[in-house]
Parts: sequence; structure tokens; C-alpha cells
Amino acid sequence: MIYVMSDLHGCYQEYLKALKAIDFQDDDQLFVLGDVVDRGKEPVKLLQDMMMRSNVFPIIGNHDFMALSVLRKFCVEITDENVETQLDEEDIENLYHWCNDGGRVTLEQFRRLSREEQQDLLDYLEEFSLLEEVSANGKKFVLVHAGLHPFLPDKPLEDYRLEEVIFKSPNYDFVYYADKYLVSGHKPTVSIDKRKKGQIIEKNHHIAIDCGCVFGMNLGVYCLDTGEKWYIEKNK
Repeated sequence: MIYVMSDLHGCYQEYLKALKAIDFQDDDQLFVLGDVVDRGKEPVKLLQDMMMRSNVFPIIGNHDFMALSVLRKFCVEITDENVETQLDEEDIENLYHWCNDGGRVTLEQFRRLSREEQQDLLDYLEEFSLLEEVSANGKKFVLVHAGLHPFLPDKPLEDYRLEEVIFKSPNYDFVYYADKYLVSGHKPTVSIDKRKKGQIIEKNHHIAIDCGCVFGMNLGVYCLDTGEKWYIEKNK
């Protein structure tokens, strides 16, 4: 079976509960549609668990990209002699904005790792894919963190760049592909339809799966083979 979830944001315990709920097996596949880190309690534990599973496939989100950008720059040993050459005003500004957008917990846990563990985590983040196209039960699915913007119907998926897939959500009232389903996270479904608080939304060949776990709602899991849904409540 092929499963998708998104916007875990450090919700490690809910992630483990989700794997148990779907009875995740070695011959199953799980695609995580970005924003693994920041905001929640255990982003580093979550990353470390995912990187040990060969059948879990991460797709990059805007928070993962910012974490990688900042942590890669700050992973070097900073001394009085090299601080001016290693860090510039833009680096400091990126660190400030990232921490204020939920990155502080990721930074604090990352700093407690050994140098080897830090490098392994950064290497793993760099392996996150931009998007994926998969088939299940005769249907085709495009998996992406946010959306495809600007969208062009004849544009090959491999031509979309990083900034075009991690920042802007799709128009859920518009059918992008008549023969494919666009599966995305990034935007909690309650902000798409208030009646669908904490629920997965399916409409117009879109499947929106960010159910707002880190904000006290649910972690949604969707099976591409069957259309079955699971909801894991946020630990209080």
C-alpha cells in the first residue's frame, strides 16, 4: 500500500501512532509531503526515525528548506577569526526569521547532536525530493508540499523549481489535471473549508492532507490505493 501524510512539524508521537494505525509494513510505502520540522516538540527524533526507514520518502517543504539553509550555514565551527567571513547579514536575518517561525525547537535539538549526527541529518534533508509522481490502483498522483505555481498544464513536472512547489498552495476550485490527482499539504484544511476542520479534503482532483496536527487538530493519513483515511488526534 502507498500512504501519504504531511506537515508533521515535529509531531513525533502522532507519527508513530499513525504508523501503528495503518499497520505500516516493510512492503508499504509512505510519502511525507514536507514540513517535517519546526513548531512541534520532537523534530529531530522524527527526522532520525524517517531516515532509518527505506520505505519512507520525504518531499521538501518550506520549513525543511529553511532549516537546511540555516543549519548548513551554521554547522561550521564559528570562531572569532572566521565569524565575519562565515556569516553575513542575510544569514543572521534568515536565522532570526526561521526561529520566529517555529525553527527554534529544531535548532536547539540539532545543537545537542554530535557533529556526525548533525552531518547525517543535513545529508538526509538534502535528499528530500521536490515532488513525486506515483501510480496506485490505476490512478496517477502528483505529490507536492504546497502546489505548482505558476501552473502550466503542458509543463513537465521535472521542470518545476524549488520556489515553485514549496510556498504557494494550489487553487482547489480549479482542476489542474483531468487524468491525475494533485496531493498537497502546506495549508491546513480548516483554512480551505471551515466545515472540514481536521479532515482531509477531496475536490476537483485535489487531495489536501494537512489536517493541522501541530495546531491541535489531527494528523491525517491517506491511502492512495484505497482512498481510506485515518485521523490521529494531537496529543494534549
